[in-house]
Amino acid sequence: MPELLADHTTLRVGGPARRWVEATTTEALVAAVSEADAAGEPVLVLSGGSNVVVGDAGFDGTVVHVATRGVRIDGGSFCAFDETTPGGGAAAACGGVLVEVNAGEGWDAFVAWTVAQEFVGIEALSGIPGAVGSTPIQNVGAYGQEVSQTIWRVHTWDRVERTHRSFANADCRFDYRHSRFKAEPGRYVVLSVTFQFLQGHLGAKIGYAELGRTLGVDLGHRAPLTAVREAVLALRRGKGMVLDPADPDTWSAGSFFTNPVVDADAAALLPPEAPRFPRADGMVKTSAAWLIDRAGFGKGYGTPPVTLSTKHTLALTNRGGATAADVVALAREVRDGVRARFGVTLVPEPVFVGVGLD
Repeated sequence: MPELLADHTTLRVGGPARRWVEATTTEALVAAVSEADAAGEPVLVLSGGSNVVVGDAGFDGTVVHVATRGVRIDGGSFCAFDETTPGGGAAAACGGVLVEVNAGEGWDAFVAWTVAQEFVGIEALSGIPGAVGSTPIQNVGAYGQEVSQTIWRVHTWDRVERTHRSFANADCRFDYRHSRFKAEPGRYVVLSVTFQFLQGHLGAKIGYAELGRTLGVDLGHRAPLTAVREAVLALRRGKGMVLDPADPDTWSAGSFFTNPVVDADAAALLPPEAPRFPRADGMVKTSAAWLIDRAGFGKGYGTPPVTLSTKHTLALTNRGGATAADVVALAREVRDGVRARFGVTLVPEPVFVGVGLD
């Protein structure tokens, strides 16, 4: 039986893969991609499946599932996380401030482990689904932190040059939800990510107002790592952003649209009450969730099997039995409605495979 991609994506949509390869080692991952490239076959590299919308026809090529595990501290030997006991298992015996993680490790299990080890810098990124190798591509961020703040190096397989290439942080071209890896989609297969952490029991300075209020901490001040993680998980659960098999509000690809970044003239045309976050480059970031809600798409908008989350307007949710076409139809309606109301075109955050909004 063909492997159904709906079974490997958090949005629970996607047809069959013509060929499925499970890569459990870095060598196997490189070999699988290289062999398919040499044969001229289309390749889809899939890890956690939390940021992808796969079409109903599936993928007519080779899907390489990234299932590589392991963490290495300061050049030591690899050891795997025990995801059933975050912070425990073999990895709990490791220590250090430079941490290399294989691409297939679960992101939240890694965050939990860093908190337990008193490694500082990604505690506010708790609860995000997916795998470690995907995080540099989107420069994953939430609650005032981005992975670019702690990434030291990204090790990849370059499918164009057919060689291993490592990129220091400055060479990754990180920006808001962007990187050189996203700028050249499909070229680089992330094999491992090395993080540089400070050490201590207090987290990084709080840079997000909602998190600060939850913790009772002013912006720019710090709170215990464990408290930050617990607060973030509580906030995310309240928005349906922590995966739960029993909660259809979490059957999504997370935030479906990125927060728009517009020039000063476009920002001036927004209603006075619209959120505005000036950037150092003169551009202004505003809130996609605010625009969606004020354009008439409130929580729960839509008709099952696809609606906006009842907890957060940024998430499109599969209420059970939805198709990719259903998801795209609602996403298109929301995008077009916001553009008609505010003149701002929302940009989808997930990667589209065999389907698109236009």
